[in-house]
Amino acid sequence: MRRNRTLYKTSGCALVAVLVVLFGMIAILCGIVAVVSLVGSPEATPAPSSATLDLAYSPEKDALMQDIVARFNKANYRTPSGLAMKIVATKMEAADIVEAARAGKFTAISPDSSLWLGQVDAGRDAPLVGESTRYAVTPIVIAMWSDTATALGYPQKPIGWQDLLAKAKSDANFKWSHPSTSSASGVLATLAEFYAGANKTRNLTEGDLQNRAALDYVAALEKTVRYYGEGEAATIDQVLAKGRNYLDAFVVSERMVVYYNSKSSQKLVAIYPAEGTLWQDHPLALLEQPSVTDDQRLTYRRLRDFLLSAEIQKLILQSGYRPVDLNLRLDDPASPIKTSNGVDPAQPHTTLQMPSAAIMEKVQSSWYLAKRPANIYLVVDTSGSMAEQDKLKQAQDALNTFLDQVQGERDRVGLVPFANTVYGTVPPQEIGAQRATLKNKVNLLAANGRTALLDAVSFAYDDLQKRNERDRINAIVVMTDGMENASSINLNALTQKIKRGNQSGVPVVIFCIGYGSDADWNVLNALADATGGLARRADPETIRRLYKILSTYF
Repeated sequence: MRRNRTLYKTSGCALVAVLVVLFGMIAILCGIVAVVSLVGSPEATPAPSSATLDLAYSPEKDALMQDIVARFNKANYRTPSGLAMKIVATKMEAADIVEAARAGKFTAISPDSSLWLGQVDAGRDAPLVGESTRYAVTPIVIAMWSDTATALGYPQKPIGWQDLLAKAKSDANFKWSHPSTSSASGVLATLAEFYAGANKTRNLTEGDLQNRAALDYVAALEKTVRYYGEGEAATIDQVLAKGRNYLDAFVVSERMVVYYNSKSSQKLVAIYPAEGTLWQDHPLALLEQPSVTDDQRLTYRRLRDFLLSAEIQKLILQSGYRPVDLNLRLDDPASPIKTSNGVDPAQPHTTLQMPSAAIMEKVQSSWYLAKRPANIYLVVDTSGSMAEQDKLKQAQDALNTFLDQVQGERDRVGLVPFANTVYGTVPPQEIGAQRATLKNKVNLLAANGRTALLDAVSFAYDDLQKRNERDRINAIVVMTDGMENASSINLNALTQKIKRGNQSGVPVVIFCIGYGSDADWNVLNALADATGGLARRADPETIRRLYKILSTYF
């Protein structure tokens, strides 16, 4: 019996040990399952929602928007679930904002005008633009130097588009500009011209846009435009850099006049066209992308309320915009909207009605028919160094894209290849007639020899002067990677010839695209600066946008 009791005791202990081990294993397995359920099962525990708003905004309000975003992010707002509300802001041209929004790249946008919101939704089955609000406004004006405006009768009489047209027709040296219709100020100026041509202030119709008298009026105005530009911010930068010799008058928003006068001793005045003007209204809009979260919507609403707060509305006024908070008086002594800054808080007296998105689209397309056509020479470096790093291939791709995208069939395009010398030139002809010829020539270019850059520019410039086509915008686009080493003319002689020719003959604008680290930027900048053009590095973004950048001037 003792043996049996001992055996039973031993067996019982063994059983207890087995059970302990078994329960331990079960506990471990349960723990593993629990851990897996926490970290390995996204269905069971979804990832935290994002409360960050990706915002694209137009460049003319860059400093203001950076200040606003910094203040918002510093405030450390949080969602009810504790997520930080943050804004990540990106500066982009308004037309590019539309493209990026439609591609799903942002959750909110703030272009310079609500007219772009209609383009975001154009052709879509379901609208992408959700909630929106405006937080700042500024009228479109014609900026003039004070003495120029006085000579036209300012301030004793109202000045309008007709006065601008008469001045440009009577004075061949008068230079004025408005941006292309890829910017709000350009679209709104063109719309104002059509209203003036139709003798209306509201209810502009498609019939008005097709009316021969209105078309002729707009075409007459557009033919006197010296050149178009990338936008009002770029125009102001050029005027700040080059002074009053750059332009006599140009279309911008009122806010830009205030900004310029705060930076320069040479003063501008804002002319509010007698026929009426339109307003940039600077909306903030939420984009209902498929991925947008409820927390991002909360961030949008918090930012909206922040923009409309008294603190930020005062900041907006201090920046030269008119706030939407009507409690803030424009005639307050602290307001920059005052005659001493070249602007008039009592203007504009006549505000034109904003038409439908369909009419706005027609205005843009009508502009291509009414605007000044261009003579464009493409001057292309084919020296031996262009064979390195596929630089010639990149230039060929950029030129082919440019040729494909030229929209105005009246625009004439020619080609000037160069290496040791200028060779194989193609004179400018209407693009529709010789697009294929130019593309074939471009694709056959081969890299060899030295770099007669200045001779090539001189050849194109002389030919444009001989043509003497003053009713056209005349332009030279230079693509090069190297240092000048083979020309018979030197840089000083060429730039002096260009400056004299632009004063006495046909104004020609030069754009330079530099490839690689060997490009001589002293030469490229000097050529561009002599004509009011620009010089850019041939990075992927510049090449992708080459036509958009240059076509704003054409």
